[in-house]
Amino acid sequence: MARRLRASVEELDAARLQDRFEGLDATRINQCPVRCPVKISGEIKQVRISPRSGFPALEVVVSDGSGEATAVFTGRRSLGGIHTGRGVVLEGVAHEERGRRVILNPAYTLLPE
Repeated sequence: MARRLRASVEELDAARLQDRFEGLDATRINQCPVRCPVKISGEIKQVRISPRSGFPALEVVVSDGSGEATAVFTGRRSLGGIHTGRGVVLEGVAHEERGRRVILNPAYTLLPE
């Protein structure tokens, strides 16, 4: 109990996320290998549209409490059901891009709210 009282908001949020996505048979984001097929799960922290090679791309930042990954859906401005706070499972091949973990056009499964 005393430890929870001294924990920062970020530490409490990370613990909450790790508990929420425990048991989904997914790799933790901080242990996610690059250039290999992966399955990760997490909560959507940010959704934004940014151009990639002159075309729109929907970028979805996902966190599981251990780290963050960005799912990039090329040629999309929106996806139904994708919004901040929603749980999602992503499957694809991760790579490093400018210091962040990125999965291009992953298969996704929305988790119940």
